[in-house]
Amino acid sequence: MCSEKIRKLSYSLAINEAFHQTMERDTSVIFIGQGVKSPWYVGDTALGLIDRFTEERVIDTPVSENAMTGAAVGAAIVGMRPVVVHPRCDFMMYALDPIINEAANWHYMSGGHSSVPVVFWGVINRSGEQAAQHSQAIHAFFAHTPGLKVVMPATAYDAKGLLISAIQDDNPVVFIDDRWLYRTEDYVPEEFYSVPIGKGVVHRKGKDVTLVAISYMVPEAMKAAEELQLKGIDVEVVDPRTIKPLDEDIIIESAKKTGRVIVADVGWQSFGVAAQISALVSEKAFSSLKAPVKRIALPDIPAPASRTLEKAYYPMSADIITAINKMIVD
Repeated sequence: MCSEKIRKLSYSLAINEAFHQTMERDTSVIFIGQGVKSPWYVGDTALGLIDRFTEERVIDTPVSENAMTGAAVGAAIVGMRPVVVHPRCDFMMYALDPIINEAANWHYMSGGHSSVPVVFWGVINRSGEQAAQHSQAIHAFFAHTPGLKVVMPATAYDAKGLLISAIQDDNPVVFIDDRWLYRTEDYVPEEFYSVPIGKGVVHRKGKDVTLVAISYMVPEAMKAAEELQLKGIDVEVVDPRTIKPLDEDIIIESAKKTGRVIVADVGWQSFGVAAQISALVSEKAFSSLKAPVKRIALPDIPAPASRTLEKAYYPMSADIITAINKMIVD
């Protein structure tokens, strides 16, 4: 790391750099999806790709989620490494057949003789009065499916490294990011590097409470931890980075150390990733717990279209602080 040239880069431009570097190194990598020509759809994540790699490798498709995803799966089966983007991951639901019935099962059903090296990239577009059909976080759908890996980077460093790992993986990876993260910045090496799929990271060490945070909840968790430190509460912030396969060891180790666990997810509370992590801690670290595991997630209702209601709907650092204060007092 010391020998690499490192500078601050936004989350979205870290994704863009990962595309430039992987497409330059490997001519089998292609980028396909709606609006890859349009900043309105993909922001600056595709900046300069068409000019450099032409429309033969950066393919703007009609609005047909099932068709473009099926095309990407077919291309992967015959040797390409496609990344297919869904600028609003809500509409990945139109593509569940090629994602789940085909890509996720192909390696298993071929007896391990054939692979599908495809990346399904879904963007969460929450808030901004986008309401129930344009702001859903559906990562738990994919994490429930055997044969799919699911990554959700929270920092620019991890966005670049995990996208590179996802493209290089020989089996399907669901890469999900949150547009709320696009303007956040982090120190990102210019060099080509990867972040291992299935390995979490401790962003902040602490001894009083373990806060497992996912995607956009990571910066909110860090804000909460800094504020709680002023009150003498020492919070450990754990970012799984990969939802499936989940780094169970890093979570259990922290839970056993602190004895208190809060899970902050960007999806709905019931039957989701927060519930899975809560069950994991209860099963494997129960004797170390000083309090029941607490989940912070979206309420089990669709997203509202009102700005006022959005403020109540989306959990933020203040909700984390309230939950930790109550857990410590109880």
